[in-house]
Amino acid sequence: MKFICLMLLIISRITGSRSEQYEVEGPADPVLAVAGEDVILPCSIKPSFSVVDMRVEWSRSDLRGSPVHLYENHEDRNTAQIQSYRGRTKLIHQELQRGNASLKLSAVQISYEGRYKCFIQSKSWFDDAIFDVRVEAVGSPPVITADGFDRSGGLHLQCESEGWYPEPDLEWLDSEGVSLSSETTETHRNTDGFSVKHTIIVHCSIDKIHCRVKMKHHVQETEVIILNNMFYDWRTSVILISVFVLLIVIAGLLFVHKYRAHRRLKDKKSTIQHERDQLLQSQKTIIPKALTHLRTQKVNVILDADSAHPRLIVSDDGKQVELGNKLGKKMDGNEEQNGRFKEYLSVLGKDKFSSGSFYYEVQVKEQTKWFLGVVRESINRKGFGIGMNPQNGYWTVGLRYGIYSAYNDPPVPLSLRVKPQRVGVFVDYDEGLVSFYDVESMSHIHTYTDQSFTENLCPFYSLGYWNTNSTPLIICDD
Repeated sequence: MKFICLMLLIISRITGSRSEQYEVEGPADPVLAVAGEDVILPCSIKPSFSVVDMRVEWSRSDLRGSPVHLYENHEDRNTAQIQSYRGRTKLIHQELQRGNASLKLSAVQISYEGRYKCFIQSKSWFDDAIFDVRVEAVGSPPVITADGFDRSGGLHLQCESEGWYPEPDLEWLDSEGVSLSSETTETHRNTDGFSVKHTIIVHCSIDKIHCRVKMKHHVQETEVIILNNMFYDWRTSVILISVFVLLIVIAGLLFVHKYRAHRRLKDKKSTIQHERDQLLQSQKTIIPKALTHLRTQKVNVILDADSAHPRLIVSDDGKQVELGNKLGKKMDGNEEQNGRFKEYLSVLGKDKFSSGSFYYEVQVKEQTKWFLGVVRESINRKGFGIGMNPQNGYWTVGLRYGIYSAYNDPPVPLSLRVKPQRVGVFVDYDEGLVSFYDVESMSHIHTYTDQSFTENLCPFYSLGYWNTNSTPLIICDD
């Protein structure tokens, strides 16, 4: 009888032990994580039953020592946790009832890449699953800068991007998508990932260049358009500057291809802000070079006193215009016929331009209402209420009622970081381009592109329709 009881006890223990056997299952393939985002590391037991009373330990099998996360005796015990994981790991305790011991990693870091082990232990059984985690970091949008011409007339362009992991591929492409060879390549790695920098020499046979940085799941790309006729006389400073200015104009064409639709809204906002910062940095690099060279090639603008409104006084040297007597004198027939402005307080430059490019600067400091730019020689100088827009032959920016605007149809308000004291105006007649710059802060104000010029253009200066501020507009030659 005692023997029978002993056998029944042994069979009972064996049966109980077998009932607690299970397999720990993890993913068959490496888990892909993106730096800065959250990721779930899957782990569960089969057959499914509660692991609430068990020990669950996550660790790095490629690192010795402290755990990534430890659950034991119904609570998390992370006092000995690896430092870089503190505050970034979480087990969903409700899921433990279902046999799910998956671990959530928050704000993934590049250092999280490695081999992970999910270990689950009961009183009489244990098992584990081992799998790899791969981390990718999406870097900054590529920034293209120009670094002058070489002796053969080739334009040096440099493309740079940082913050990638693993090491990305950078390639230059022409407008047909054909890969171009880089002249020099540089790659550096730090704790934030890889930075890449490639240089290419462009000749006049290429009109559009793409710089593309890519990994398996992510692509960032920047496009720049180059005008062929800028290479015809590359040895002159004017041509060099035209290229710089064009690069600034098309900087707004920066665009980013991203293939992860699950990005949360806050991540998108962060990405957009980062791209804006990159664009601003690009402009800070290019614009000072452009303006430095442009200022050595300024044209000598002389105001045409015979075109000035009667209330305006043009200085003897033709370099300043200001308000004169309050009412002004009535124009006689000859003055109207000779082309004075009748309603608007405006004046033209004497020189007329029908080809090529030119640049000039005007001091607007302390003037509270002003308009600058270029106009068609044939504009209506007599009427009132004529829209100051390209359709009517005006390409201008200005200040009115404390608001800076580009006078398109309708006017476009401008958001400027500082109040311009001196404004630079660049015109490329053949390419239909009119650009405005804040000279002192070396920043871009506005650009009219793809315009069609068919007749003479004249520099244009105006104090508006009504003005009581006697501060002059001054053409700057220094």
